[in-house]
Amino acid sequence: MGLIVKGQWVDKWYDTASSGGEFIRQQSQYRNTISSKAGSQYPAEPGRYHLYLSLACPWAHRALIFRQLKQLENIISVSVVEPEMLDKGWVFGASGDELYQLSELSALYLKGDENYQGRVTVPVLWDKKTQTIVNNESSDIIRIFNSAFNELTANRDDYYPEALRVEIDTVNSRIYNDINNGVYRAGFATTQAAYETAYLQLFTTLDWLEARLATQRYLLGDKLTEADWRLFTTLIRFDAVYHGHFKCNRQKISEFTHLSGYLRELYQIQGIKETVNMSHIKNHYYRSHSSINPTGIVPLGPDLDFCAAHNRAYL
Repeated sequence: MGLIVKGQWVDKWYDTASSGGEFIRQQSQYRNTISSKAGSQYPAEPGRYHLYLSLACPWAHRALIFRQLKQLENIISVSVVEPEMLDKGWVFGASGDELYQLSELSALYLKGDENYQGRVTVPVLWDKKTQTIVNNESSDIIRIFNSAFNELTANRDDYYPEALRVEIDTVNSRIYNDINNGVYRAGFATTQAAYETAYLQLFTTLDWLEARLATQRYLLGDKLTEADWRLFTTLIRFDAVYHGHFKCNRQKISEFTHLSGYLRELYQIQGIKETVNMSHIKNHYYRSHSSINPTGIVPLGPDLDFCAAHNRAYL
């Protein structure tokens, strides 16, 4: 991922030395929104915005899923970076950056603000008109996609309904800390104690979700919400990457009765499997993290079948 410091690229994006070996994720800097309201700095307009993402990154995957669910394919264009994140961070390959023909994502951050200093992350929601970054926080972007363009698409599916927001936020908070970011806290820990703390919290929360899904279809009952999609992007990567690469190896998601069925059900929702690129996912993690996997060898397995029947008996 890396940082821009005083206009220069630095190949470093997290620090465990000052945190007792615990991985601490830095915060996103661009937190603007898009609105259909008159006078908005960033109004909802077709063709104005562009999404930069990685098919490997779970945070960017959220944004791609919401673009698909909300039928925004003809409203918001997309550029995809290469799966590997090496000495220059996220780079554009043969498909390239269709807007400016940039070779590196860091150049986009500097194009938007020549004085920018901080992380170079995906996803990036870019405004073609002002040539600047609107937002680079995935949790914001999915909520922008959830509602800002409803009048342009007539798709009013609501994954953050007002009546459920308090509960969604509560569930999101635990899942983010213990699972979404928890796998990284385990994988990038540099002390045994930090690793074990993250590992135990991860599986305690997975057990909590397994019990929750034993009696209801989705995390908030019978209503599919953003909480489910925020969890999905971690679960879909778990057996192929986090179980081995990040040492989250008490058990695989495929070995949970209800979580595994839930994962397959979400994967089989129309349009979702097209957002999953397991080749990008595996190549990114195993080739980009030299401190964890210095040989860069990508495992051939496991053989995953998310299209199998999910057998959720209570449905």
